[in-house]
Amino acid sequence: MTGIKSYLAIFFVFSVTACTTTQRVNLLDPQLSRFDNVYSFGQARFIDGELHLISSSNWFLTTKQRYSNFILTADIKMPNVDEYSNSGIIFRGQIEKDKGGKRVVGYQAEIDPSPRRWSGGLFDQGRRKWLYPEHPKRSHKDNDFIKSHLPSWSELQAGAYKPDEWNSLRVVCDGASIKIFLNDVLTTHVEDIKDDEGVIGFQHHGSKSYKRSGLRDNVVRFKNIFIQELKQ
Repeated sequence: MTGIKSYLAIFFVFSVTACTTTQRVNLLDPQLSRFDNVYSFGQARFIDGELHLISSSNWFLTTKQRYSNFILTADIKMPNVDEYSNSGIIFRGQIEKDKGGKRVVGYQAEIDPSPRRWSGGLFDQGRRKWLYPEHPKRSHKDNDFIKSHLPSWSELQAGAYKPDEWNSLRVVCDGASIKIFLNDVLTTHVEDIKDDEGVIGFQHHGSKSYKRSGLRDNVVRFKNIFIQELKQ
């Protein structure tokens, strides 16, 4: 029995020390000094400790630094507007040249206030589209997608998002494992090896009223943005 206890003790210590964390870093400051705009459009402002985004087209404000394994947390509040509104956070994102300049592609923790209610799902922006949950026409998984640890999208996951309130997102990337928590509900847990590092980007999906007349009611707000890198 002593041998088994010794083995368990060694296993526990190894499990705890195999993956350690660095200091938790606040990504926001008044100058937004940790971010770049790689697009030719989109506007970001730092207002009362919050990141306010608006754009005429689909757009991501990205970090200058690239990250691999980490715990990312952020609070997001969507505008209450009549026009289409959608957002999310790209992580391990890749910046590519595009015909109009540059664009960002990659994993995206989705915020989807539509009647579909897929907030907390995983979208592959600019590439394979929906990885989880599976869309009947817009899911194009390849050999880099290993598996999902969760069954079909449930009412618990669909109900995690709170309209007209601040919602808390947590993204945990550790090797091939990707987890997304929305308001402490595990909404996504997949294994995928497409990208192992990249930038983090905060999305505004674009506002027609802003593009047409400069109206700024469709502003997406983020706050409490922190990242803690994981060291193997």
